Amino acid sequence: MLHSWLLEDIGRGDRTTQSLITGEVGVVQASWTAKDVGAIAGLPIAAQVFQLLSARVNFFCYVQEGEHCERGQLIARVEGPLDALLTGERVALNLAMRLSGIATLTRKYVEQIADLPTRLVDTRKTTPGLRLLEKYATQVGGAVNHRMGLDDAVMIKDNHIEAAGGIEKAIALIRSRIPYPLTIEVETESLEQVAEALQHGADIIMLDNMPLDMMSKAVQMIRHSNDRIKIEASGNITIETIRAVAETGVDYISSSAPITGSKWLDLSMNIDMSRMENKGTPS
Repeated sequence: MLHSWLLEDIGRGDRTTQSLITGEVGVVQASWTAKDVGAIAGLPIAAQVFQLLSARVNFFCYVQEGEHCERGQLIARVEGPLDALLTGERVALNLAMRLSGIATLTRKYVEQIADLPTRLVDTRKTTPGLRLLEKYATQVGGAVNHRMGLDDAVMIKDNHIEAAGGIEKAIALIRSRIPYPLTIEVETESLEQVAEALQHGADIIMLDNMPLDMMSKAVQMIRHSNDRIKIEASGNITIETIRAVAETGVDYISSSAPITGSKWLDLSMNIDMSRMENKGTPS
């Protein structure tokens, strides 16, 4: 994955670096600095980008994954051949900035419910090809990963219910075909659907886009019927509404916002040529 992303950027060769550097390639140091406030994520992945270009690269992290950083703070140093650092800079920074942005926004959501038992979970609304990394970033920010893919668990959503002809038929057909111990989650939009999901043995019930008063009633219904069933709330969760949703008593709140609504955390890399060893000859 990292290799293909480097190839996408390098193409037929780094024209600038290859034209600039002749002779023996020197070893240099570069500093990574946070240019905004946020939670850092992705530094070990950035290190791997450089190390794919040269085994001589060393990457030193000065902060832990998920650690809060201030603007101007030194977060890492990288040392290695000058050409490897110049060629890998953009891919490495892009990944770290994207993942740090996700971790930063996730942390803000988590902090709103930190004193409550409800946990924030992510969703499958991820960038194709980046799911593992984006879900890693939400975890760094304090969230819990929901299913990684369609093979992890059964989630019966509105279109599945429509295709099957109802919740009862969907649960019965799926339960007869899935292997043990896969769980079945059912998305519900009304108290009638909640009752139907309860009646037919759903393991997890999602309360989707429900008003708070309806959601509270649904939670009470489920707890009274079977307190082992997990309850998830979803739909239009914002930083302003997440706490009120958690206070209804749900176990989990799923939201795509920490991924889809995050902005990149600005980071910079600056090479220090004064500390170059075995200097090559710039053309």
